[in-house]
Amino acid sequence: MNTLILKTTSRFLFTLLLLLSVFLLLRGHNEPGGGFIGALVAVGAYALFALAHGLSAARKLLPLPPLRLVGWGLLVALLSALPALLLGQPLMTGQWFSLLGVKMGTPVIFDIGVYLTVFGALLSAIFGLEEAAHHPSEGA
Repeated sequence: MNTLILKTTSRFLFTLLLLLSVFLLLRGHNEPGGGFIGALVAVGAYALFALAHGLSAARKLLPLPPLRLVGWGLLVALLSALPALLLGQPLMTGQWFSLLGVKMGTPVIFDIGVYLTVFGALLSAIFGLEEAAHHPSEGA
């Protein structure tokens, strides 16, 4: 799409949606929200930006390729389960600690892993569908 209104508002909405995404991620273990819904909102932000500015512009905003984010997300989620095992407790038992004066727990770390995994997987699928729409394969 090549409209001035969409291009102008998508930059503002992109930032706003990413902030909402992080808010949903961080409050998720106490109230509704979490890594899954936070990632869905972030994917919506990138999809809107790609629709307004093109796929290559949206890809440039990513720190890593989407599938690499999936791998990092799975690793973070796995690492969140290890402290309980190291302490002789059942797998994924919540552990809380203080990091730089901020109280954190393994459930938040697990949510961050879910966030990265869902974000990378869905964004990879959306980018793939967008590429297929612009470059349909011959003979199909």
